Amino acid sequence: MTTENLKTKIEEYFSAGASVVGNREAMAAFEELREALEAGAVRSAEPDAASATGWRVNAWVKQGILLGFRLGHLEAWGGNDGGLSFVDKHTFPARTFTADEGIRIVAGGSSVRRGAYLAKGVICVPPMYVNVGAYVDEGTLVDSHALVGSCAQIGKRVHLSAAAQVGGVLEPVNASPVILEDDALVGGNCGVYEGTIVRRRAVLAAGTILTRGTPVYDVVNGTVLRAEGEMPLIIPEGAVVVPGSRAVNKGKAAEWGVSVYTPVIVKYRDEKTELSAALEDILR
Repeated sequence: MTTENLKTKIEEYFSAGASVVGNREAMAAFEELREALEAGAVRSAEPDAASATGWRVNAWVKQGILLGFRLGHLEAWGGNDGGLSFVDKHTFPARTFTADEGIRIVAGGSSVRRGAYLAKGVICVPPMYVNVGAYVDEGTLVDSHALVGSCAQIGKRVHLSAAAQVGGVLEPVNASPVILEDDALVGGNCGVYEGTIVRRRAVLAAGTILTRGTPVYDVVNGTVLRAEGEMPLIIPEGAVVVPGSRAVNKGKAAEWGVSVYTPVIVKYRDEKTELSAALEDILR
């Protein structure tokens, strides 16, 4: 089936609502979509130079994932041999890999859900999790306790440090997922949520939190970055973002000297930053 035909089928079965449960053709269309997601042949969002953000959301792909939840029934896996047991929709079991795929899954406590794409050279350090619809490109490192949420798009050679959280999104189906472009470095305990786009080569220092409602103060250029209307929060290429604070100048907050968290762009990537980032290569 061509991608356009698959799109038409997914949209048709998704629109049918609960009546589609038990429909073998609907299940076949979903399974074809799941295979295409795992092969990287279709994505929930993809680069699009004509778009204002440089990315296009494929709402029908997320409709197909939601269709899989609708069609699925609860099923138990594992446990009989004393190993890990879990219960989930039968349409979304854990993925398994072979050495030929060139993906390194270090032993212990990690899981990649079916419908997620991992490219050759990806390294997963336990415990970590990649959810359905996510796209993780070549050479990316997903460190321990890191999460790649549903439909998140992770570029080439991205470093997700320990406990980094990349938020997921399935509904509304037209909502943009979190996007981390090539060579981004995400420090430990960072959180990137609500459709934020982190441009290529940007660096998020440990503990940085980015959300749609979080203004980012660029002290280099003297500007404040915000999400507005249909546009998500976008971190510029090569920006180095650190956790900061700003004073609250109204009411009791001003009297008490209260300040609130805000991310701050303190510089743009330079040779010193490059040398620090290059240390990752030792792990590969």
